[in-house]
Amino acid sequence: MPAKGKRRRPKQNPITRKLALAGTGGAALTLPLISATTAGAVGTSAPAAAVTSVTAATAVNVAATPPTTYSVVAGDTLSEIAADHSLSGGWKQLYEANRAVVGDNPSVIRPGIKLKIVSQAKTATAATAASKTAAKPAASYPNNLDGWIRESLDVMAKHGIPGSYNGIHRNVMRESSGNPRAINLWDINARNGIPSKGLLQVIDPTFKAYHVPGTSLDSYDPVANITAACNYAAARYGSIDNVNGAY
Repeated sequence: MPAKGKRRRPKQNPITRKLALAGTGGAALTLPLISATTAGAVGTSAPAAAVTSVTAATAVNVAATPPTTYSVVAGDTLSEIAADHSLSGGWKQLYEANRAVVGDNPSVIRPGIKLKIVSQAKTATAATAASKTAAKPAASYPNNLDGWIRESLDVMAKHGIPGSYNGIHRNVMRESSGNPRAINLWDINARNGIPSKGLLQVIDPTFKAYHVPGTSLDSYDPVANITAACNYAAARYGSIDNVNGAY
């Protein structure tokens, strides 16, 4: 990173069967492929002749549930969440009810956002959904540059900080060659007593100003250093991806 006056101072197509993760650990909506002759409905509706009335025995297992919230985790899709909660309108119903938090692209939902769910759901299905959510393990990252970047991207996604793996990796290799203990002891910042540190060579005032909650307060910590630097780059340049030299 340079000295004075720089970073120191403080669709994809939604109609796809592939799971698309939003760069940084986001969850995506899985939609079926629509041909030129289909109506674009999600799933297959049962023929009218196959529809039967709900018997008393069936009704016992169906309960009108009050509005609930669901916290999105990595790997979720609107289609999957809608199915887990037996939403009659599928992902479209879920999206319309949560457009304000999801945004304009229903194919991308970010971990951590809370979705409002209003439906009639079978109690067994609700229990299955809760069990599934609880069973998802916490993400695990290797203790190396690849793992630090990926963990930072997940933190960034939760806080709406833009940036890509390649953009981070490119800048890390230029600034520190991937050494989390790197320190610059010769430039103007070093002479001023605030040397650049870590993977993305952040001085302490910048680190403190752009530190992201949930990461370490140690500026040498790889994930904290990357995340703070990307937060700074987003504020100054729009994204770390737009940084191609001293910043």
